[in-house]
Amino acid sequence: MKDNRGLPYLIIDKRSARMWIYDRSGQLVESSAVLLGSAIGDDSVPGIGARPLAQIKPSERTTPAGRFYLEKGTNSEGEGVFWVDYDAAVSLHRVRPGAPGDRRLQRLASATASDNRISYGCVNVPIAVFNRSVHALFQQRGGYAYILPENSNIQHAFPFLTPLARRQDSKAKPAQPPPSWKLSP
Repeated sequence: MKDNRGLPYLIIDKRSARMWIYDRSGQLVESSAVLLGSAIGDDSVPGIGARPLAQIKPSERTTPAGRFYLEKGTNSEGEGVFWVDYDAAVSLHRVRPGAPGDRRLQRLASATASDNRISYGCVNVPIAVFNRSVHALFQQRGGYAYILPENSNIQHAFPFLTPLARRQDSKAKPAQPPPSWKLSP
């Protein structure tokens, strides 16, 4: 498919709260647990990026599914981030400690994905993983994030796969790609 256009990419499986990072040639570099939006869902609420955090309802705190160009930037506090969806104010960034009750670092270290839902929609990455792999690979030219859906079907999140689905047996249920799914360079 060569969808990554010679750039590094990462795949995030929201169901397992896990991320796999690949270099531009499609070689796995590293994988890690991540923190995600506290609400289950595959779409951002329209206009959510223009609202103050205090006005965002718990049910609206989703990490969107789909293919996103990751562009280096800074958030309103001057921290380095990679924008997943700038208009929705969703980014991929180093984990922040947050309020003591958030236990973000402990959530990343836990063995289960069930406690990794805490953010307003951003993808929180362990600091060492962000510095070592994400920042190192994506800082120069960006790259792509493929965020797998948790509720909708794969074609909703990745419309470019629709021609592939049409070639499959019409009776077969379209399969979600496994986490090791790689995009050709």
